[in-house]
Amino acid sequence: MTESSSLIALFLSSLLGATLLPGGSEIVLFALLKSYPDALYLALLLATLGNTIGGMISFGMGRMLPPNKSLKHIEKVQRYGTPVLLLAWTPLLGDALCLAAGWLRLSWWQAALFMALGKFARYWVIALVAS
Repeated sequence: MTESSSLIALFLSSLLGATLLPGGSEIVLFALLKSYPDALYLALLLATLGNTIGGMISFGMGRMLPPNKSLKHIEKVQRYGTPVLLLAWTPLLGDALCLAAGWLRLSWWQAALFMALGKFARYWVIALVAS
């Protein structure tokens, strides 16, 4: 696989991994950085961007949900607001938080910002381990 195709695969796996579909973007990032260590910054950017867009897709799906108090994690999202989306990278919980934030009609740009910060931090740790 070339560096370009590896970067595309990283972006796509990051995007899909942040939606309700399974993905292995951490493994893809780790393998990419082992093969192409000079691609660090571009890889971090693409992984964070793809994963944030995926989280925002879940956020948008939450906006389309009709009002219903049966959604899990609503209380946490209401209590902490968009900063709770720093945890949007966590498996299963992150999807629920993104859906809940959308359902609560929280600020989309603040949601995107906190998602991106949390997701970048996770990818940065993976990059440190890979180097």
